[in-house]
Amino acid sequence: MFTRYIFALMVAVSFAGAGNAAEEEKSPDWNATTLTGDWGGTRSSLYDKGIDMGFTHKSDVLSNTSGGIKRGTAWLGHTEARIKMNLEKLWGWDATTAYIHYHSQLGSKFNTNYVGSFVGVDNIEAGANTAQFFHAWVQKSFSGDSLSVLAGLYPIDSEFYVTDTSGVFIQPPYGMANDMAQSGQNGPPIFPIGALAVRMKYTSPGKNFYLQGALTDGVPGDPNNPRGTHIQLNKGDGTLSIVEFGYTPQGDEPPFEAAKPGELIEPEQKVHEEHESFNKTAIGFWRYSSRFNDLDPAAVDAFGNPLRHISQGIYFLAERTLYVEKDHPAQGLSGFVRFGTASRDIHQADWTGSLGLRYHGLCPGRDDDIAGIAVTYNHAGDKFQTLSAGAASNQTQVEATYRAQVKPWLALQPALQYISSPNMKIDANGNPTLQNAWVIGARVEIGF
Repeated sequence: MFTRYIFALMVAVSFAGAGNAAEEEKSPDWNATTLTGDWGGTRSSLYDKGIDMGFTHKSDVLSNTSGGIKRGTAWLGHTEARIKMNLEKLWGWDATTAYIHYHSQLGSKFNTNYVGSFVGVDNIEAGANTAQFFHAWVQKSFSGDSLSVLAGLYPIDSEFYVTDTSGVFIQPPYGMANDMAQSGQNGPPIFPIGALAVRMKYTSPGKNFYLQGALTDGVPGDPNNPRGTHIQLNKGDGTLSIVEFGYTPQGDEPPFEAAKPGELIEPEQKVHEEHESFNKTAIGFWRYSSRFNDLDPAAVDAFGNPLRHISQGIYFLAERTLYVEKDHPAQGLSGFVRFGTASRDIHQADWTGSLGLRYHGLCPGRDDDIAGIAVTYNHAGDKFQTLSAGAASNQTQVEATYRAQVKPWLALQPALQYISSPNMKIDANGNPTLQNAWVIGARVEIGF
């Protein structure tokens, strides 16, 4: 059904844009960068008309070798289709872009069944096997692209709380950090669910500063039905608001382009860049308009009703290029640091922090490979520790990984993970309910 819909959409917009005189851009080399190539010139023809398509599949095989819930091995799969449309080329709508992203999740619930980590161990694991729309929005730019407005189905982790240097890792907290990921009745609008939203972004002349804000549905999807796409604006859902201010000083050399909504190739997938530079510092704030029950079910207000609190948090992030190889500016060492807080009366973790390093082109002759190591620390809030009979004060996760770019369209990524106090809980004898876990695995990623 979805395939027929997308095909019909492509045919309609391709004929609509056939006579458009917008400036042509050179098509990517599909034959070199994708497995299925240029489809006999069809892909290039659509691109020239303003239609850019991408198809990706990720397969992960993970094994819990000790600790956690139990030992075992499982497979997880994630497939996505993405279409980005330049509506200026197609229909003459000046500086307007549309984007549709549809994805599916398959396979085992590895963390749920084998590890039990509070944070998770794989960023393509979802609560249910399903297929759904993730993005479906239109964006209009003004004043030479310094101001943009976006509206539609939108996940905030495509632009907010993002560090490009952490994107290579498989563990979830290097996408959306767990201080915010744990929030909300059905989570915030992050992978795998988008929410109806409006986002505005201003970038200063010279691109040294930006300010962005979004207002989304407070309960993305349908908490009672995790399968399929659901947009519901029910009474009591409220809203989620998030604001981020960032400093991105521009150097003499053109910086490595950061991910944007609708980016068809993630930063870690780009190969043979002429220059790669990361320099970003940002601070953000998020808040739900609805209130949430206190962690203590016995806590009540003066009228005997469950005690409720505002759910909110603040975060800081920074990433830098730390070293560039003299004769290979696309290669070198970069790092990131992130820190965020969440309301301690509502959430299990009241603050989290992470930092990591990645090296692009570490091994001679492997210029497109990326090696990385990162650690995440989740601090259990005082109330959670009290209510959980002296729960562990923290959970720490470490990941070491190496992404080998075998072909421009094929990557193989082994990873080793260590998870201490997976669920941050302790039994009546003061022993962790889940022992520290070791996880090994590998990801295969294919661009079609």
